[in-house]
Amino acid sequence: MQAVVFTRYGGPEQLQLSLRDKPVPEPGQVLLRVQAVALNDWDLQALKGTPFVNRVMFGLFKPHKQILGSDVVGVVEALGEGVTQFALGETLVGDISGTWGGLAEYVCVSESLLTVKPDTLSAVQAAALPQAGLLAQQGLFDVGRLLPGQSMLINGAGGGVGCFAVQMAKQLGARVTAVDSANKLDGLLTLGADHVLDYQTQDFTRLEERYDLVLDVKTNRLPSAYARALKDGGVYVTVGGQIRHLLTLLVASPFYRWRHKRHLRIVALKPNSGIERLLNEVQAGRLQVQVDHVYPLADTAEAFRRLDEARHFGKVLVSVGQ
Repeated sequence: MQAVVFTRYGGPEQLQLSLRDKPVPEPGQVLLRVQAVALNDWDLQALKGTPFVNRVMFGLFKPHKQILGSDVVGVVEALGEGVTQFALGETLVGDISGTWGGLAEYVCVSESLLTVKPDTLSAVQAAALPQAGLLAQQGLFDVGRLLPGQSMLINGAGGGVGCFAVQMAKQLGARVTAVDSANKLDGLLTLGADHVLDYQTQDFTRLEERYDLVLDVKTNRLPSAYARALKDGGVYVTVGGQIRHLLTLLVASPFYRWRHKRHLRIVALKPNSGIERLLNEVQAGRLQVQVDHVYPLADTAEAFRRLDEARHFGKVLVSVGQ
């Protein structure tokens, strides 16, 4: 089978299209003929081997897991012993981070990680949902506890998580300010944002406006800056970012909760938890999947390059099969 592999840590130039043996499902696994894969920041960090914690999973000096891709959609090609949930020919979707391997023509996946894709959704739409959609959903509601009528800000709103979060918050009835680069602001207004800020000309942590909730995709400031942007009792939630800032948030959180009545929280993604609801929301037309670009498998390196340069608005995906 064809697969995109990397044998050394580095940039997108390390990705090569290669021939690998077609995998065979073990007990409890299904073999998927992959149709589409969505790229996430975690894929990019794993490729680079940064932060260092990624090397614990992928290999200290060189990657032992050499095929990236975790948000996958594929058709069941074969069933391992004991698989009872699915049948041959069904199209499934899921986040397979931890095992990875989606950027290939075939991948073996535990049946517990997969859900049936609705027929009315395309493979690209479904593949875009698992990590980005669930990070937005869990960040806003499970961790951020956003309520109707509250004011909130999304930092890094033009990426996959942010585009979902803008729509979800507006559906709830929140007032949404979206922060990103100037070329993405019109698109964010189209998705429903009430206000937009260009991060290159305005620092939201130094403006007078205060928010009930700040959802952050970037995490590139100190806790004091984020706390300054919150109302009394307000909540800051991060879904990812620089590891040193995440560690600082963990340490500082009790102090800001006690001294300033502001809450600083980190989302620990629960993979695939609530994916059926997201699929139903897209199917019903209540949630739009913002697709930036779909690349063929042979151009996966270019897809990673677009992600790395933050040129994308919404999700970057790779189409593997017909």
